[in-house]
Amino acid sequence: MSQKMVLGIVGGHGWMGRSLGIALLERNILSADQLVVSSRSGASDAYCNWPDVRCVRDNRELAALADVIVLSVRPQDLAGIDIGDAGKGKLIISLLAMASVKQVAHQLGSDRVVRAMPNAAAKIRRAWFPWFAAEGVNPSERQLVQELLESCGMARELPAERDIDYLTALSGAGPAWPALLAKAMLEHAQTNGIPDDIALEAVMQTLVGGSQLLEHLGSDPGDMVERLINYDGTTAKGLSEMINGRLSDVVKHGLDAAHRAACSPRK
Repeated sequence: MSQKMVLGIVGGHGWMGRSLGIALLERNILSADQLVVSSRSGASDAYCNWPDVRCVRDNRELAALADVIVLSVRPQDLAGIDIGDAGKGKLIISLLAMASVKQVAHQLGSDRVVRAMPNAAAKIRRAWFPWFAAEGVNPSERQLVQELLESCGMARELPAERDIDYLTALSGAGPAWPALLAKAMLEHAQTNGIPDDIALEAVMQTLVGGSQLLEHLGSDPGDMVERLINYDGTTAKGLSEMINGRLSDVVKHGLDAAHRAACSPRK
């Protein structure tokens, strides 16, 4: 990122805005004087290690200072964002679910809009950011977006905006889906008399270790399921029961519901 470029984060004290801002600073992608953040509450201690970060309340002031603007607020807050004439035509990176490129462009007065979908793993630099850029975003700006988002994990440009709606449901949920599985496993362990601390440790290590092994092997999860079923051990018995109980259908129904909620109207 150019040493002269300034990034403004609307909602820079929220969980995602703060995660992105701090990652960019800690990885030296930005210097402190290249970052300006706004929030309705004003300054906080989130950036106390970087006193040169500018904290403002007024989004118009942020837009006047910034070359690139990140929106990191709740989707329902979009209609109330006013960046004034100073922000019109600037590169906008929206992290809002359920808000289309067209809606963001209309509200902020710029056709240079990127729509990205983060998740809570950004806090530990393990997020996956799918993103889509409007036609007004040029190649060098797309490269900049990739660099900024990769500060919190991995990023992937998508060919179509509709894919963002689906991936909002699939990956934007972050730890929600694993947390539901962990909750069911934990409750089962507890009903079988396993002490709470041991049960929690066992469940977390099972889920974390298993996901890391899948990532390390780089194989199709279906291949591992089939291999374990063919091994015909204790795991195979459990897997077979879950498959016969149509666990896959339950997951798909849940994702369908999340996808329907994520689909944004394109007016």
